[in-house]
Amino acid sequence: MPTVATAAVLQTQHGPYELLPVEIDDPRADEVRVRIEACGVCFTDLEAMEMLDAPCVLGHEGVGIVEAVGAEVDDIRPGQRVLVSYPWCGQCNSCVDNRPYHCTEHMALAFAGSRPDGSSPIRLAGQPIGSAFFQQSSFATHAIAPARDVVPVDSRLSPALLAALPCGMQTGAGAMLNSLAVRPGESVLVFGVGAVGLAAVMGARLAGAAVVIAVDMKSNRLEAALAVGATHVLDPRDGEVPARVRAITREGVHVAFDTSGRDVAIRQAMDMLATGGRLGLVTIPDWGQDYRLSLQPLFERAGTLTCIIQGSARPREFLPRLLESHAAGRFPIENLVTSYPFAAINQAIADIRSGTALKAVLVMP
Repeated sequence: MPTVATAAVLQTQHGPYELLPVEIDDPRADEVRVRIEACGVCFTDLEAMEMLDAPCVLGHEGVGIVEAVGAEVDDIRPGQRVLVSYPWCGQCNSCVDNRPYHCTEHMALAFAGSRPDGSSPIRLAGQPIGSAFFQQSSFATHAIAPARDVVPVDSRLSPALLAALPCGMQTGAGAMLNSLAVRPGESVLVFGVGAVGLAAVMGARLAGAAVVIAVDMKSNRLEAALAVGATHVLDPRDGEVPARVRAITREGVHVAFDTSGRDVAIRQAMDMLATGGRLGLVTIPDWGQDYRLSLQPLFERAGTLTCIIQGSARPREFLPRLLESHAAGRFPIENLVTSYPFAAINQAIADIRSGTALKAVLVMP
């Protein structure tokens, strides 16, 4: 029997969100239904507001209590607290090879606005609407998700702090620890220290980086970067970034990581790599448009360019690892999270856009 829930429904592409009563499906054989306690707000949610057909329900960093499981689910039980992480098909070569972050169906599973068969688990006024965003749509009091996407957690952390982890923090920290494999003593440059970039700063320090340089134009972000482990912070308005970076690391940086998707940042990152350096990207300029970039600086430095999905992380292994690091005082997410009541979702979105909030999290009633 469908569950009556409250969801933040995007009625038009640019918003605002409206909290409305909806019906949520019972879980299918391989799914679980989660009563959402909190959900992180990621910049991807903001970008997707203009990508999905409205009306729709977004949200993809859910944390909550499992209420029901499908007939084929034997590794998750009702009553467990879980993080709901990214979707993967479980059938392609990458998934079978235990590389779910390289799932061939990832983009469709995340952004199609439906289950793989085209169905929607959420109905508004009796009509199916865009949902299954990242196969969860967790801007709601309840969500349906594939059981393989959820991560059971035994943690004393509040749901609001846990909800910071499933996507953005996983991506930033995983970029350093997995995708770019920062080694002890290396130097790291992070362009853009919102939530993903700040997680990268923390991940670089976890990996043993000796120098971690954070670049941003917002003073609150630079202050936060210092608080979580950056050794140097740079505001591009204070002078040319390349010259200042080379004053810190004479031969350039071993690892550069861009979260901004800005052309100037990517080009400067390539120019600042040391020979044999690695550059990682989590987004690109002008999504969906042609983009011209000379690879000559990268080639001259024998550099490597890596496009990163979800920090190359296996959530059931990696998210508990981050929680262990937090418990040891080495991944201080509490410095970054601002909590908002679910009803204040539009304020949370505005604060992320303005940079006022480093990591916004919605707390359900």
